Amino acid sequence: MKIGRLAAAGSLVAATALILSGCAVPRSSEVIGGTSIKVAWNDPLQEYNTLTSTGNAATNNNIWYLANQSFNYYNSKSELVKNTDFGTYKVESEDPLTVKYTVNKDVTWSDGTPVDAADLLLTWAAQTTHLSNVEAEYDDEGNVTNQDALDKGVFFDGGATPGVGLDLVSKTPTIGDDGRSLTLVYDEYYVDWELAFPVGVSAHGTAQLAFPDKKYSGADAKKAFIKAVQDKDTTFLSTFAKAWSNDYKFLDMPKEKQKTLSNGPYTITDLKDQQYVTLTARKDYTSGPSTKYQKVIVRVIPDPQAQITALQNGEVQIAAGQPTADLLTQIKGTAGIEYKSSPDATYEHVDLQVTNGGPFDPKTYAGDAEKARLVREAFLKTVPRQDIVDKLIKPLQDDAVLRESNVFLPGTPGYEASVKAGAFTAFDTVDIEGAKANLATAGVTDPQVRLLYGSTNTRRQQQFELIRQSAALAGITVIDGGSETWGSDLSSKPDAYDAALFGWQSTSTAVGESQANYIPGGLNNFFGWDDKEVTATFKKLMTETDPAKQQALLVDAEQGIAAQAWTVPIFQFPGVTAWSDKVTGVDPAFLAPQYFWNFWDWAPSDSATKK
Repeated sequence: MKIGRLAAAGSLVAATALILSGCAVPRSSEVIGGTSIKVAWNDPLQEYNTLTSTGNAATNNNIWYLANQSFNYYNSKSELVKNTDFGTYKVESEDPLTVKYTVNKDVTWSDGTPVDAADLLLTWAAQTTHLSNVEAEYDDEGNVTNQDALDKGVFFDGGATPGVGLDLVSKTPTIGDDGRSLTLVYDEYYVDWELAFPVGVSAHGTAQLAFPDKKYSGADAKKAFIKAVQDKDTTFLSTFAKAWSNDYKFLDMPKEKQKTLSNGPYTITDLKDQQYVTLTARKDYTSGPSTKYQKVIVRVIPDPQAQITALQNGEVQIAAGQPTADLLTQIKGTAGIEYKSSPDATYEHVDLQVTNGGPFDPKTYAGDAEKARLVREAFLKTVPRQDIVDKLIKPLQDDAVLRESNVFLPGTPGYEASVKAGAFTAFDTVDIEGAKANLATAGVTDPQVRLLYGSTNTRRQQQFELIRQSAALAGITVIDGGSETWGSDLSSKPDAYDAALFGWQSTSTAVGESQANYIPGGLNNFFGWDDKEVTATFKKLMTETDPAKQQALLVDAEQGIAAQAWTVPIFQFPGVTAWSDKVTGVDPAFLAPQYFWNFWDWAPSDSATKK
């Protein structure tokens, strides 16, 4: 998931299907000289390396997706497409699970250096725990307390969890096919292996950033990195890991070309913080479908109304986001604008912090876990879920209902099974008396809850007020913790909030997509959640191949999550994508990266080119 992390008109998501794309044959460019398209997004680029714990956000992934390619992607039907323009992958053995990835010969980075096994090896090195020899430690304010150890050791800030996902490949992968392939051997079967191996930033560019004095050529940089991994050279890897973890964080256009290297059709050519990102078509790119626009400019427009106004004025050609009833009316009433309104891949929910010394942390009550759980449950009993849906969502989608699961997508068989099991149905209606009883049993009076949310989002402001008013009836004071930087605050400032109101965006149909939210050390577990039974259930899930048993395990996991009163879902986002009729090829998708998924199909319409 990506921090924002249903197909078409209903709430159904297609089961993962595999289809092929491309023929791996170099082709001529179809770029129309002098053309550009401006599109709107609500947040700015914060980090180019999307595989770090801090770079895992939709706004970063959108830019990365425009500039890069990998072995597969999702289309608008939520089908997983094998990108044979980039390369191939093949299961060579089921026992042990052995997968070979091969990059096509003609695929290059934007500096002309081939994409090859060194870049694949970097994914393994950075997305597992096998080369890192130190972990970040934090105080109650979220500050790193062992920076000296991190500086001296090897620390890839990739959010890897021991024994989970790609970390199950404990043996250094084997390079073959003249340096173009990498073979992974898993210690045990991993059900989501096909989604576990993205291609990230370049190995040679990272080495050049890490060791500028060595003046590595692309080839020499790759050789040095491969040797360091194979020899477990901690001196080299320590410096290299720092560059991988930190050097791709920039808000304005960096001077170092290595920081914006791309392997896809576009590369970043201009960047202004809080304003825009400009991507320009690569003249040397022939290894995939050709784009039509020479430039794509992603404008940062946080306010949905401002996005629609910009679309109406011709200042952007595509806009998307969370609509209000008024915005939807404006879109429908504007000539020359096409749109698609449907449920979004994001669901709204409230998560509670349990390790920050606040009202939901056992430490506050001398380690009494049950007392803390009772207080958490009391707060969740006051969240006016149905009221939020009725007042804020139904005006946009008259058949909107409560979302009742955090681990299943609405409309799937698993979702219905989870609803039947009733993990969250106890919170369907506000229970003020029940909340008061919880607090009385716990012996807690007037708990203070700081609620974090996106302060620039009108709907979240409205939700905060509804929650505040409801909680007050039970004697719970909800403090406004709205922040413009809520996304980074989730992980970097755990002491600044006790509850968080935000959305998780589905990025795949992976069986275990949600486990990173609920296991200790999980990439999306910002809240200190840790339950042995829940963790054990997710571990079983990762090796289970029977769909019926997978469903049963997820239902069990959700029961455990709900019993801890860590979180509660509220609603599935209504979404709208609107675009100018001067653009063709726009096909909004349910899963991330939403309308960006087929950017290579965007083209000026006849009316636009004849102006």
